[in-house]
Amino acid sequence: MTDLNWIAVTPEIVLLALACVVALVDLFVTCPQRKPTYYLTMLSLACVAGLHLQALDSGASVYAMQQMVVTDAMGHLLSFCATLAVMGSLVYAQTYAASRDMLKGELFSLSMFSLLGISIMIIGNNFLAIYLGLELMSLSLYALVALRRDHAQSTEAAMKYFVLGALASGFLLYGLSMMYGATGSLDIGEVYKATLAGTANKQVLVFGVVFIVAGLAFKLGVVPFHMWVPDVYQGAPTAVTLLVAGAPKLAAFAITIRLLVEGMINLATDWQQMLLILAVASMTVGNLAAIAQTNLKRLLAYSGIAQLGFMLLGFVPTVVAGNTVSAGNGYGSSLFYVLTYVLTTLGTFGLIMILSRPGFESEQISDLAGLNKRSPVLAGAMAVFMFSLAGIPPTVGFYAKLAVLQALITTNSPLLLQISIVAVVLSLIGAFYYLRVIKVMYFDEPTDATPVAEGGAARALLSVNALAVLVLGILPGGLMALCARAITQSLAG
Repeated sequence: MTDLNWIAVTPEIVLLALACVVALVDLFVTCPQRKPTYYLTMLSLACVAGLHLQALDSGASVYAMQQMVVTDAMGHLLSFCATLAVMGSLVYAQTYAASRDMLKGELFSLSMFSLLGISIMIIGNNFLAIYLGLELMSLSLYALVALRRDHAQSTEAAMKYFVLGALASGFLLYGLSMMYGATGSLDIGEVYKATLAGTANKQVLVFGVVFIVAGLAFKLGVVPFHMWVPDVYQGAPTAVTLLVAGAPKLAAFAITIRLLVEGMINLATDWQQMLLILAVASMTVGNLAAIAQTNLKRLLAYSGIAQLGFMLLGFVPTVVAGNTVSAGNGYGSSLFYVLTYVLTTLGTFGLIMILSRPGFESEQISDLAGLNKRSPVLAGAMAVFMFSLAGIPPTVGFYAKLAVLQALITTNSPLLLQISIVAVVLSLIGAFYYLRVIKVMYFDEPTDATPVAEGGAARALLSVNALAVLVLGILPGGLMALCARAITQSLAG
């Protein structure tokens, strides 16, 4: 059993060891470009991704460390994608960070420690394990946002993120403590059994669920717990904004599944109503607020609020008369949605970093004016990302939205049918500000004649990123089937 414990958490142990190695090696690096640290980090993350990919094929759910962690198909898929997201973020960030005196060992080591926190959250099967991962990820991200200590806007964003993040952690911790008080256990499996038996105090359970949902909503950044998102996205250096906007969303999805679905599915009638309200409010506020934005990073922040609201709709279909098909479809479509959203987000912020140069942050929508004339390839890639976020075929964003809507409609619930119509209308409103960005790139006259820097790994990655958004939109079946299988195996285990 001891051997199994170590084998189950091998990727996390390797990641921890390599993060410490990167931090130590960087002390002896004299190259101002931090090339040895960068290549060692990328190699380390590639090893970790390989371990998750190898384990993903087995598909078996393994409980280890006295049931504190569970490694299953969903966990390995999310951890693999989170590792790729951090790798992509660092590739995009390399040139950007170098020109802003941010290319230090801390950027790489803290990124790896935040990924370790994400991985622990994803595999957590115990309230303490999940909270430990959450704090490790959050503290690493707070430090990353404040990495430019002499930059007032970044420091302000870090303070806001820290204060509101601590508030969110408090909400979640208070909710988890109430669940412990009601069920007598910190283990998610035992909580499920206690709620199934009906012996726990119903009132305490419901209060606990309310605080847990509030804490999760903070971490997802959905309305009305979204106030930190636009300020942090705009204030943080773009390289760090991408680290905040990408992989952590996968961890937030994972703990939502672990806590609400695996641990509290017997209380679904309570938390599904709350998620439904959060989803509709997020889509409404996110899409309407984004229309008024002139800063591209703030626009993408409000866009993200709306997108994650749409993703939450997949949690609303429930188990009907013992039939788990509707719920499984919903969770699978939400998993597909959050994976493809992170893929698209990587590209949008990556493009902002490519267009930025020393002393100039290319983060206003007007900075993209006439981009097609300056660089048709970059304009084409950004157009693909905008079409995907708007949900226009043949991009993957269209299929992701379609999958969530199908999961709602196939329940044959009149309420969910009406919610689907509302979601489509709000998506149409959202298409306005995405198409406005494309209009600025293709039809406005350039205000900046500076040529866009050619070549580089970031440019190559952006092309691959845009191609992936297109290919997954045309051939989504493989990833969708993988998501459905991962969810099914995880819930069955």
